[in-house]
Amino acid sequence: MEKLLVKTLNGESVERPPVWLMRQAGRILPQYRALRASLSGFKELVETPDLAAEVTLQPVDELDVDAAIIFSDILVIPEAMGLPYEMIKGKGPHFPRVIESAADIEALNSSEEHTLEELKYVFEALKKTRAQLAPEKTLIGFSGAPWTLLAYMLEGGGSKTFSKARKFLVQEPKLAHELLEKLSQSIIHYMRAQEAAGAEVLQLFDSWAGLLSPKLYQEFAMPYVKRILDALSVPTIFFAKGAFFMLPEFDSLSANAIGLDWNIRPSFARTQLSKGRVVQGNLDPAVLYGRADNIAEETHQMIRAFGGSHVVNLGHGVYPDTPLEGVKAFVNAVKSYQY
Repeated sequence: MEKLLVKTLNGESVERPPVWLMRQAGRILPQYRALRASLSGFKELVETPDLAAEVTLQPVDELDVDAAIIFSDILVIPEAMGLPYEMIKGKGPHFPRVIESAADIEALNSSEEHTLEELKYVFEALKKTRAQLAPEKTLIGFSGAPWTLLAYMLEGGGSKTFSKARKFLVQEPKLAHELLEKLSQSIIHYMRAQEAAGAEVLQLFDSWAGLLSPKLYQEFAMPYVKRILDALSVPTIFFAKGAFFMLPEFDSLSANAIGLDWNIRPSFARTQLSKGRVVQGNLDPAVLYGRADNIAEETHQMIRAFGGSHVVNLGHGVYPDTPLEGVKAFVNAVKSYQY
């Protein structure tokens, strides 16, 4: 059976673009909400392979998307290194301890043996998911990128500005690079092990890329992103939210596709990237609140605007209160499109 996502990422011709959604496993699905209500918390779901596999498969069964993305969290890497996180209802992630000194960075463990032992629940979930996933569907693994993880580890949780993390780059550049180096080592160990466990595509998320200036991104993010992507064997997708200013530089990366957020016009992206560059995205998630006919119209308009070499997705994760019928209308609109 042909895997549309893998074929598209490899630059092969396809009859229609593949489609999946970031955050497709989650609160948009009633079966997810029912399972989540029976558990002690979010982390129990992430760290229990049978349950993580179950919710990974739910959107594939419900929506018939072309790929499943393993149910996990980008913050499993800091925790594996020795900086635990909590997920607080209504507030999001929280780190009881944060990075404050060179000693804190020195204490982090980024060895391969340690990383694989601490994150074995993710690899087991991948194996269980691949065993149950239809052969024509692609299994996606992922990780947060070093800068985004550093931002959480310095700030202690979410932030509009991540000013503590940005200050750290400016005032303590040597320590920042030491932390980014350790994070990169852990991420490479983690993503390679995801490959071995059955991930056929890997996505690297730099969720807070847009908070850095081009100068800071070039110094504190790009070298590590490049190193990670170059270390992987399966097709890769790099998604850096808000970093429209780096598109020409992203074009030089070894990633098979560049993810785009919804603030980027397809026509602009195409002028910044080389001809035939595979892109992913980038419908505004708010479109899915609309009527089915409007969703289909905007989806088809977006596909036409990109003009091929395109993995259809939203420009960020699907919002938790998005109507399920809106999500289905989006997926069905893509599946009805013919190149």
